[in-house]
Amino acid sequence: MGDTDPFSKAGAFDRAIRRILRPLVRALISQNVTVTAFYRLVKQTYVEVATEMLGQDGTDSRISVMTGVHRRDVKAFRSLSDTSDQTDQRKASMLSTVVGRWLSSTGYVDADGRPVPIPRNAEAGPSFEALVQSVSRDVRPRTVLDELARQGILTIAEDRVHLLLEGLVAPADMDQRLHFFAHNLGDHVDAAVTNILSDTPPHLERAVFYNALDAEALRDVEAEARAIATDALRRVNAKAAALQTADPTDPEASHRFRFGIFFYSEDETAQTQPAKTEGQEPDDDQ
Repeated sequence: MGDTDPFSKAGAFDRAIRRILRPLVRALISQNVTVTAFYRLVKQTYVEVATEMLGQDGTDSRISVMTGVHRRDVKAFRSLSDTSDQTDQRKASMLSTVVGRWLSSTGYVDADGRPVPIPRNAEAGPSFEALVQSVSRDVRPRTVLDELARQGILTIAEDRVHLLLEGLVAPADMDQRLHFFAHNLGDHVDAAVTNILSDTPPHLERAVFYNALDAEALRDVEAEARAIATDALRRVNAKAAALQTADPTDPEASHRFRFGIFFYSEDETAQTQPAKTEGQEPDDDQ
C-alpha cells in the first residue's frame, strides 16, 4: 500500500490543522500544559472518537489499529469515567435556559425585545422566582439568583432583578467560561468538519473578511456587527423558545442546535518578534 498519511505531503490539510492548533496551543501554554500532557489528551480523544465511530464493533484491538494508540492505553482510557463535564453542562444548561426565557417570554421583555427588570417574587405575573420555576422546580430560585449575580449576569436594585447583557458575553466564573469555550468552539469545528467531509455541506458556516482598514473604520464595523449580532441572537432565541414550548410532549423533540456569532480582528502590522536564542545545545547523542 502507498503512503496515505496526509501529513507526509505537507499539503493543505497539514497547514489547516496547524492553523487551527495555533490559538489552542497558546491557551495550553498559558495554562502550563506541556506537549507531553497535551499528547495524552490527544490520545484519549482519539480513543473516545474511535469508540463512538465503531459502536458495538469497537474492540480494543480495532480501536488501536484505527488510531495508532497502543492497545494498553486504549484499555486504560476506555475504563475512565469523568462526570465533571456532565455536572458543568447541567449547571450551564440551567442558567442558560433561565436567561433564555427571560429574553424571550412575554412580560419579561419590552416592545423592542430587551429584558426588563422583574421583581424577585410576585403573587402573580412575571418574577424571577416564577421564571426559575418555569424551568425547573428542583432548584431553588435563590440558588440560581446568587449564582447569576456572582457571575455578573444580573444585579438586584430595590428588590428588582436586572439582567446585564454585557455579563452574558464573559461570565465571571471560569468554569462557565471554559464550558462555553468548549461547546461553542466544539460545535463550530464540528459543523466545519462535517461540511468539508460532505459533498453537500449541511451546516451554515459563513464569514465576512476584510483587511486594509484603519482603527476607526474597524471600530465602526465592529459596533455594527455587535448590534446586528445581538438582534439576530435575540430573534433566534425567541423563535426557538416559542417552538420548544409549543408541544413539550412531542416524542420527536430530540434535536438540538447552536447558533453562534464571533468577531475577530488584529493589527497585521504587529509582527511577532522571534524568540531570542541563547546558543545551540548539543544533541543528546553527541
